[in-house]
Amino acid sequence: MDRVSGFFATAHVPERSTYHSPGDGDLWPTCWAADDNVYGANGDGAGFSGQDCRPRSDIALSVIRGVPPDLTGETLAAGDDLGSVWSTATRPDGGPAYNRKPTGMLAVDGVLYLAMQDLSLDFSDVPNASISRSEDFGRTWKWGSNAPHFDDHMGPMFDDHIFTTMMFADFGRDSEYAFDGYVYAFGLDYNWRQSYSRTYPDPQSLYLARVPRTTVQNRSQWQFFIGTTRGGEPAWSDDIRQKAPVLEDTRRLYGSTPNNERPQSVISQGSIVYNPPLRRFLYTSWTEYTFEFYEAPALWGPWRRFLSQDFGQYPWSPEKNGGYGTVILPKFTSADGKTMWLNANAFSHGAENYSLSLRPLVVEPFAPSAADNHRDAATNLARKPGTVPISKSVQHGRLSVLNDGQADTFETSEDQDLKTVDWWGYVWPRRYVVDTVVYTAGDISDDGGWFGGGLRVQVRLRDEAGYRWVDVTGLRTDPPYPYDKTAAGATYFLTFDAVATDGVRILGAPALAGATYTSIAELEVYFR
Repeated sequence: MDRVSGFFATAHVPERSTYHSPGDGDLWPTCWAADDNVYGANGDGAGFSGQDCRPRSDIALSVIRGVPPDLTGETLAAGDDLGSVWSTATRPDGGPAYNRKPTGMLAVDGVLYLAMQDLSLDFSDVPNASISRSEDFGRTWKWGSNAPHFDDHMGPMFDDHIFTTMMFADFGRDSEYAFDGYVYAFGLDYNWRQSYSRTYPDPQSLYLARVPRTTVQNRSQWQFFIGTTRGGEPAWSDDIRQKAPVLEDTRRLYGSTPNNERPQSVISQGSIVYNPPLRRFLYTSWTEYTFEFYEAPALWGPWRRFLSQDFGQYPWSPEKNGGYGTVILPKFTSADGKTMWLNANAFSHGAENYSLSLRPLVVEPFAPSAADNHRDAATNLARKPGTVPISKSVQHGRLSVLNDGQADTFETSEDQDLKTVDWWGYVWPRRYVVDTVVYTAGDISDDGGWFGGGLRVQVRLRDEAGYRWVDVTGLRTDPPYPYDKTAAGATYFLTFDAVATDGVRILGAPALAGATYTSIAELEVYFR
């Protein structure tokens, strides 16, 4: 269990999208323009142009008006009106082998910029990236006519396919919170997320570049982050081959599931936004089945992961859906910065999620607090305001069953992942003293649902390096946990030495039966 950022005490997104716009398409990089409208680009869809019967396109650009839940949109441009397909390769049937995908948008000085890439139709290759510009709020666009911005002919072979997924750093309405005269863009090499091809590696690093805000389309003016000085200041070079990552995450998830040939990389196309009230940058990434979110005090870091939200492998139940193209829309952020709206699309989960499909991201920054609660056998701390239930994953998207007070409802962590550890618990925005966890198991089937070994309690502790989970001391379980399917529906009292903490969970190895998961009906927490 690696450490995660200690900046946020709690962070949560719902198990499913809560608002679906009438737009058609996916990805939706956006920007908040000087006219107070949001502009968004979609891939593979008609955008918001259903009423005028515009045909579906590989890329479309729309103006989006209003705020959730009252959004309307109008598609302004699509296809060849937005940019070129630079890759000339064809399929065996003679058709084009590549099409355009939007990856980033920017509003600055009354101008809109759209970053797009050439993506092969089999998702295996991203050789080129280009930038288009609009001076009339998205109605007409201009771009270089000779070559893309980043392409596969800029140098030796090891230069090919570099920085071809571009995401502009978002500084709010018309970049009003930009701190200098540069535009900043983040980039991925080779592909937009886990590669479908063995030819190019999966992205495991996030890179940073800058360019004067008056020369965004001039490739010769771009500089690339190459590291920090001894004083912590960023250093830059105009040689793209010298670039250094601002974030590396080599984790791989879901490598042992039935439908995956290889584990999932966690760095992918998303958004990087500045949250002014929190004075923090947020990067929203994803895998096929999880959201992976990071935060940093500066564009060049240090970046730390603060949330992993696991939705499990397909097929998803109607109560949950993860998604891709995770993009925060800054215009809709609350005044205190703690509630943001996040897009995530899911092409395999019904048409309603193949649109600008939003859900709230709610965060609570860490604040020092005294664990001043007293012994009280009647107060279930799991039901205190601000409590956030946590788990590895949930089969039906009902994590709220942990503290709903209803022992006749249950949830499982079945997600088709052959995991070796499973947990259920809570995190709080403040500290409490705890010494008892009461676990009521849910229904159990012959193929799994019980802990197979090592059931224990952990608490969350914070220091300068972030959060970590540690085993409690003096643990006693009454009655003893049986480690077989007779655990179904029974209640177990796990008591331990009192400890001050802002998070607690039960943890163990799921039974290695037909599947690896556990079941739970209720989890109570006390200081007795």
